[in-house]
This record gives sequence, structure tokens and C-alpha cells, in this order.
Amino acid sequence: MSVLRRRGAIELRPLTTKPTISCALRPFSVLNRPPPNYPGHVPLTTIERGALAVGSALGSLINPRRADLIAALGEATATPYFIYRLRDAMLSSPTGRRILRDRPRITSETLQMTHLRSLPENSVGRTYATWLDREGVSPDTRDNVQYIDNEECAYVMQRYRECHDFYHAVTGLPIFVEGELALKALEFLNTLLPMTGLSLFAFVRMKPAEKERFLSLHLPWAIRSGLRSNELINVYWEEVLEKDVDELRAELNIERPPDLRDIRKMIRQQQKREKEKLQASG
Repeated sequence: MSVLRRRGAIELRPLTTKPTISCALRPFSVLNRPPPNYPGHVPLTTIERGALAVGSALGSLINPRRADLIAALGEATATPYFIYRLRDAMLSSPTGRRILRDRPRITSETLQMTHLRSLPENSVGRTYATWLDREGVSPDTRDNVQYIDNEECAYVMQRYRECHDFYHAVTGLPIFVEGELALKALEFLNTLLPMTGLSLFAFVRMKPAEKERFLSLHLPWAIRSGLRSNELINVYWEEVLEKDVDELRAELNIERPPDLRDIRKMIRQQQKREKEKLQASG
């Protein structure tokens, strides 16, 4: 027992037999992973995030059709700065703030594709539905975000991912390599997400004629439109489905690019005529 004197009184206290030990939290590691911040979240260490970025970049370069690798690359390279910049761009816009508050999702159910196909021909919704049907894609194929730690920023990335096909539809760009690279160049200048810029390395896989066409036509278009366009992440697509698509492009300061499908069709027709002439002369 210890003796403590307090103004003439004597108080007896038991002696402490064990020293007090402060238990520090173990640092985040592969063996000590923190709980997820939202459903489906996978926390990563810095080393894991770097490995994911390098691996997904190489894999998507080898096979540009691997949407899962492109999605992983986007998430691994979006932090710590770029996704926060995009989130702040939404917070600075009244429409962007509403999107962050409402958190709408873009799926075939939420958009009611049958209704979109019944809208006027040049409306945003009809243009979107027609583009999906022509390209054979669906809004339901977008992967859920996993590797962004901040829950609000994870939604921002999910929103960007699900809006990507609207960008395709409004510009008319198809999903083959030339169209994807043209759109990625515009998105890079508009969003500053590193993945959109890194995707341009797929340029090396293009044929010489495609490279020449991209450099002379669609890259200049992407630079012009990307530098002067409004923040695409702040478009509340669900509320502009009945708007005229030409009017929306004008509001966003985006030119309509040269039609890649028409260009490729004309090239094939020219090649066919030249082949027929050679056969006739031979």
C-alpha cells in the first residue's frame, strides 16, 4: 500500500504491481488490412497499389479489350490527387453537388431502355440507346469500384465509369481502337485522370494508316474539344435524356468529330474499287 497525505487526512492506495503499457495500433500491412470503407472496397498498401498500376497497365496494353484491367488501372492511378480533383469539380458545381447527393446509377433498369428507344430521333436518350444497340454493348457491364479508399471518391469514379458510354454516344465515336483513343484523349484533358492519358499508349498497336488518320483528324479534335469543354462529370444525364443532342454538344463546347464509321466505309469501298480495277486490267 502507498500513503497519500491530503490536508491532514491519510488515504491508503494499493501499489501498482504492473507497469502501464500503451498498445500502439499495428501499421497497415498485408497481414493487418483495415476493414473496408464501403461494400466491395479492397484496401491496398502503397506497394500493392503500385503493383496493381504497373500490372494492369501492361496487361491492358497487351489486350486493350480487358475492361477489368483498364478499370483497375484507373483506380490505382487516380489517388491520391486526381480523383479528389474530380470530386472537388463536382462540389464546385450545383449540378455536381446534386449528383453527389442523389448518387444515381446508370443501368439498363434505371434508364429504362425501352423508353429511351421511343424518344425523338435526335434526343440524347435516343442517341444513347441507338449507340448502345449499334455497338452491341450494355450499361450493365461496368465493374464496381474496389480500390479507392474514400467512399465519396469511389462513387465519383463509378459515375465517371458509367457515364463513359454517354460520351461515346454524344460524340458518335465507336468502340474500336481509333474511337476509344480519340475519346480517351478528350477525357484526359477534361478529367485529368491518369488512366485516360496512359490509354493513349495503345497508339503503338494501330496500323500505319490508322495512326496517320488519328494524328491528322481525331487527336486535333480531342485537343480542341478537351481544352474548352465543360466538366463532363457534372452532366446529370438522367435529366437531359429528352434534350436535343446537338444542343447539348453546344452547351458542353464539344465539336462533333469526323465519323469514323463513314471514313472506314469509304476506305473499304475505295479499296474494293481499286481491287476490281486491278482484276479487270489483269
